[in-house]
Amino acid sequence: MPTSAAHEAWALFWRIFTADKPRRLAVMAELGLSFQQAMALMHLEPGEPMTMSALAAGMHCDNSNVTGIVDRLEAADLARRHPAEHDRRVKTIVLTEKGEALRGEVQRRAGQPPREIAALSPQDAAALRDILARAVEHEYPTT
Repeated sequence: MPTSAAHEAWALFWRIFTADKPRRLAVMAELGLSFQQAMALMHLEPGEPMTMSALAAGMHCDNSNVTGIVDRLEAADLARRHPAEHDRRVKTIVLTEKGEALRGEVQRRAGQPPREIAALSPQDAAALRDILARAVEHEYPTT
């Protein structure tokens, strides 16, 4: 079966992403976070409340799963739940100062490019960035 350049590019991207997974998981473990908790932290913007359902949608999981994740974030003083201003039946989540700081640490440490990407020349890294930006824009237009 012949493969397209897009298939080959995806296979290479997946290979790099998968090879780097242990490093990212180790960072999360060092910070005392599960993968799901780190993912939730990265979806929550500092100072911007998000509804539980929006967080579930962003994490591509069921609302009931988000409840447990947020329970653990609250227990660790990383986030707080509040009734939404527009509808008190709706719960929003907002990061605490501790949560904002830990989110920044996750972003700083787990967000480091894998060595395969970091080893690229500045020109190749810029080209890769620009190509991926076009792919993201194609999938998620801003207009």
